[in-house]
Amino acid sequence: MGVGFLEGVGYALMAEKLLLSGYYGTHLPALIRCMERTTGPVLEMGMGVYSTPFLHYACQLAGRHLTSYETDPKWASYHKRYGYECATHTIKVITDWDAAEIDRPWDVALVDHDPSSRRVVDIARLAPHARYVVAHDADEKYDMVYHYSRIYPLFQYRALWDREWRHAVVLSNFNELKDFWA
Repeated sequence: MGVGFLEGVGYALMAEKLLLSGYYGTHLPALIRCMERTTGPVLEMGMGVYSTPFLHYACQLAGRHLTSYETDPKWASYHKRYGYECATHTIKVITDWDAAEIDRPWDVALVDHDPSSRRVVDIARLAPHARYVVAHDADEKYDMVYHYSRIYPLFQYRALWDREWRHAVVLSNFNELKDFWA
């Protein structure tokens, strides 16, 4: 079937060009492990080409609800065009992260949004609510950018995924993380 056939039946083909790196997906092992250990609602703060499809399908297959917050309307629209907004997945476009309604129980919360300085604010908001908080870019060398060391004392447990060039950290006040990667 050529393009002409598809256009003839009302389909418009569209391609997106994105600059991607495998390093943008190095938080997936942490998300996969957290999803394996939980059954409840999931929060995504900052949509992405790795996290959004994974969380969308994992939640859809398990009958779990995913709420994704995004401040970039075009980026949210990109994901909506791929059908990610559905009965098990709500996409909320906000103009200010303070408007994100995250102060409630979550089994898994991914914090991977911009601006980078805002991440610690929202991780602190999630500390009493989320069973697992996953934060991307947790390399010690990036602490001057993300300042995660400031919020680590808010959590009883921490597990660092450092098998990749870009690290991710899992934080919890509810579950021991000693053998999290075993």
